[in-house]
Amino acid sequence: MHSVLVRAQNVFGFFTTVAFFVAALIALSVVVSPQSPSASLKLRNVQVVKGRPHYYSTKKEEYAHVKFDLDAGTYTRILVLPPSNNRPPLLTRNVATIDLSTLFNWNTKQVFLYITATYPSLSPIEPPSQAIVWDAIIPSTSAPWHQNQYIHPPTRNTASSSSKSLKSTAAFPANASPGIVRLASQRPKYQITDVTGRIAERGNATLELGWNVQPWVGALTWTNRRDWGYWKGLVGGRSEQFDFPPLKGKKAEDVGTVKGGEKNRGSPA
Repeated sequence: MHSVLVRAQNVFGFFTTVAFFVAALIALSVVVSPQSPSASLKLRNVQVVKGRPHYYSTKKEEYAHVKFDLDAGTYTRILVLPPSNNRPPLLTRNVATIDLSTLFNWNTKQVFLYITATYPSLSPIEPPSQAIVWDAIIPSTSAPWHQNQYIHPPTRNTASSSSKSLKSTAAFPANASPGIVRLASQRPKYQITDVTGRIAERGNATLELGWNVQPWVGALTWTNRRDWGYWKGLVGGRSEQFDFPPLKGKKAEDVGTVKGGEKNRGSPA
């Protein structure tokens, strides 16, 4: 009854029970952590070219190449107070960080960002089609040895640029909180196509920002566009509607894609 094995089992059972309740408490405590994500997403350029799905294929399909601007940084709010009997109109500025950094808390391991192109299907009874054009992994500061920050290198030659301009235009600005991302004229990571093989001249398409918050313990959470308690819905993060242009013949370098730190891992054939 009081053997070493029984005592070890009791200690281990007590330890696992305490660990389970502590993990559950941490997972549930994030609901009181305020979230107010905001981002600006704009279409920069879109082209449609013909290509092959893989090297040995003889069939050609239409592929869309989408460039975009993403700014999830610091915004300036302007508050205008109406005039009163004793004072003129008052104009003040309040600089507040309303960005994706609020997605990071004590239980966040990393945030998986992605941008999708959404466009209506050819059949009215089918749901809209969605395809990912870009993604990246942003680790939290509590994971200092995390090597999966898959952001792309700058597309321009910055050898002659000053260090100050490099810091201001960096995708992840130096000394900034995680979740502040600025991408200008960003080339896509993936060229997209439709199941029909034709995507040219399709209308009412939009770009949308999405994310998946991956915690240390607990459930995964996805993009939220509605207010839920302390969690505010995403403000912005959606481009204006656009139409895919007609098919054009472009050189390969004009429609190239970029790769992050993950290189070819998980890429299709």
